Amino acid sequence: MSPDSPSSVAPAGDRACYHCGLPVPPETHYRVTVEGRERHMCCAGCEAVAQAIVGNGLTDYYRHRNAMPETRAGAMPDELRELGFFDHPEFQQGFVRPVGEHEREASLILEGITCAACVWLNEQHLARQEGVSAVQINYATRRARVRWDERQIRLSGILAAIQSIGYRAYPYDAARAEQLAERERRSMLWRVFVAGFGMMQVMMYAFPAYMAGDGDMPIDMERLLRWASLLLTLPVVLYSAAPFFRRAWRDIRLRRLGMDVPVALGVGSAFLASLWATLTHGPAVYFDSVTMFVFFLLGGRYLEMLARQKAVRGIEELGKALPAFSERLPHWPRADGERVPVSQLAPGDCVRVRPGETVPADGVVVEGVSEANEALLTGESRPVPKAVGAPLTGGSINISSPLVLRIEQVGDATRLAAIRRLMERAASEKPKLATVSDRWAAYFVVTLLALAAVTGVAWYFIEPSRALWVFVSVLVVACPCALSLATPTALTVATDTLARMGVLVTRGYAIETLARANHYVFDKTGTLTLGRMTVEEALPLGGMDVGELCALAAALEQGSEHPVALGLRAAAAGRAPVAVSDVIAETGQGMAGRYDGGEVWIGRPDFVAARLGRSAPAAVAALEAKTGTVVALADAGGWLGLFRLADTLRPAAADLVRQLAATGIPATILSGDAPAVAAAIGRELGIADVHGGMTPQDKQAFIAGLQSDPAKVVAMVGDGVNDAPVLAQAHVSVAMGSGTDLARNQADIVLLGEDLAGLGRGAGLARKTLRIVKQNLWWSFAYNFSAVPLAMIGWVTPLLAGVGMAGSSLLVVLNALRLQRRRRA
Repeated sequence: MSPDSPSSVAPAGDRACYHCGLPVPPETHYRVTVEGRERHMCCAGCEAVAQAIVGNGLTDYYRHRNAMPETRAGAMPDELRELGFFDHPEFQQGFVRPVGEHEREASLILEGITCAACVWLNEQHLARQEGVSAVQINYATRRARVRWDERQIRLSGILAAIQSIGYRAYPYDAARAEQLAERERRSMLWRVFVAGFGMMQVMMYAFPAYMAGDGDMPIDMERLLRWASLLLTLPVVLYSAAPFFRRAWRDIRLRRLGMDVPVALGVGSAFLASLWATLTHGPAVYFDSVTMFVFFLLGGRYLEMLARQKAVRGIEELGKALPAFSERLPHWPRADGERVPVSQLAPGDCVRVRPGETVPADGVVVEGVSEANEALLTGESRPVPKAVGAPLTGGSINISSPLVLRIEQVGDATRLAAIRRLMERAASEKPKLATVSDRWAAYFVVTLLALAAVTGVAWYFIEPSRALWVFVSVLVVACPCALSLATPTALTVATDTLARMGVLVTRGYAIETLARANHYVFDKTGTLTLGRMTVEEALPLGGMDVGELCALAAALEQGSEHPVALGLRAAAAGRAPVAVSDVIAETGQGMAGRYDGGEVWIGRPDFVAARLGRSAPAAVAALEAKTGTVVALADAGGWLGLFRLADTLRPAAADLVRQLAATGIPATILSGDAPAVAAAIGRELGIADVHGGMTPQDKQAFIAGLQSDPAKVVAMVGDGVNDAPVLAQAHVSVAMGSGTDLARNQADIVLLGEDLAGLGRGAGLARKTLRIVKQNLWWSFAYNFSAVPLAMIGWVTPLLAGVGMAGSSLLVVLNALRLQRRRRA
């Protein structure tokens, strides 16, 4: 056993993983026999890696290593990497998902991303790999989504391709992301410290030379101070500024001009010129300017990194929302329980959730009365009452009393997992604004290098002693870091803030489009209304009584999730089930099936009338004159009955319509209900443009008609599932985030708390985000277009150039962070 093996150093009761060195959580049972001795592992991933190492005869790795790996991805010998360990299905379970028969999609986190050029380089390089069909990288989060055909390329090949251009990719998980962020902070802080310490010492040695008059300082003393400054500048250039040179060389080698190229060129040329002056006893050295420039540049990037990491913590918090362990009650209703890892829970298990504990999975309360804090999931800060039969969502926090929960969904099937996937999708997509700013930044670097070269040559003929420093100032002052940060930082902060308000952005372009939306179209049932339909009237027209009508209607609607279907099933509660077969849904119309040997239909009166081949009975018009939705039921022999179901408006619907009207944005209601019913809702809300009796195709055609006006940006608000084609037609779609539908929701924005007030707040924040993006872009362009001419005429020193560049980048990040001030009331 190697002397650094965790088993030899970990105190009793506080074991460390033999493979990676991290603490072993209590009550875990992961073990691998290594060289005849049983070793403890912290998780299934380490257990699988260690087992693979042993199985491939590589146990010498454990004897020869002299330190724990920095990450679990590094906790394997090079030989095992060559065997394609990352291609093992067991290892891929947590971060790879199938998207087709042979297509796979992985969620990765990249190390080494420093600017928009890095993102572009990785995207272009991976896109050229045979078998890679899609790649999206988010600059602010360092997250990547890569999709590939496993018949043509393996995941190990994709990771090797990333590593070949100087970056590292890891399977994404929240713990690893936090580890990488911590390591990034620690490394950057050390570089800032070395640069700051060197700057202070070099300034101390430069001060006498600045204060002394001509001939006041002996030549030997001046040379001694220069050599001392050189020695103190070396760590700053070789260590603190090393990432700039490393990334610049990588960009040049790959024939790509990134934003580190002008920085490295400026620092390197200034240092080499000072070194030459020191060796040849030249007229002046500027080691103080080099160290101060590196210090201010690193300091600005460190503050920008802190702000960026703060802005992207929303998704990470979701990743860490679930507890590691839970108290399972294997013999419930008996009270005895056992502590088990949450990963071992299965549907049907009963668990006890004590006050203050986090709910481990989705389920239903079977014992107890309490309240739950669902703020992380819905943005609702007020506690939600929970009693027997109430749903509990994994990730919410039990507040007041113990609850017993019967698990219904675990792992990727939970609502929390669905929310996280949607947020990850939004984070990985690049909106149009970001693409445009990245393109401008790339052009700007080329232009900057050309201007710097021309300026340096011109000053060489005007005043050779100043040529180098003017050249360096132009390179540094105009580096477009602020331009590359202007858009992605603001959009990332806005996405996180909206999620905390209960407004989940699932597409990268959604915020920009919602901010520009100038016409809102609403579905009625389940959107403007609560969607909790109740049967107010049941009118028999054939030989069935009311109970039989309700039972048959419920049987036909058994597989539907539409609010009308839920209302019909509720009306039949407690009645004996009816057997129906061959049930087929007609989207937006109704259902057809077979009952007692004959065909039956249920749905909109005109749909049923068309199938029956008869006109609707007079009672339909009478029921439609009242508020509510009319549903007809018939078989081949004629009309069986009619139902009238009623719904209630959402509390915030009227306020949202008033907000839209106050900003001059028109609203429209499109409903499948009878025109009279839809008109009544319109009158109650103050919406004049109301269209009833519309099929999904009619709604889609209506929105397409609105979009024929190029000035119109249409936002469609619906239920996210039943209105999928209509939502897809709109420029931006918003859906109510009802529980089980969330995983199938195709909308661009989801209201997690099902609160329309959130849409009003979200639209306001989207408009504010667009203003801040425009402010950042205008500032970036204004700064660069004003600073470059001043630097070219020699009015900006290298020191001021470094301060200006770092300050401009920090300014756009701080401006974006203003979006976090907006909180849900």
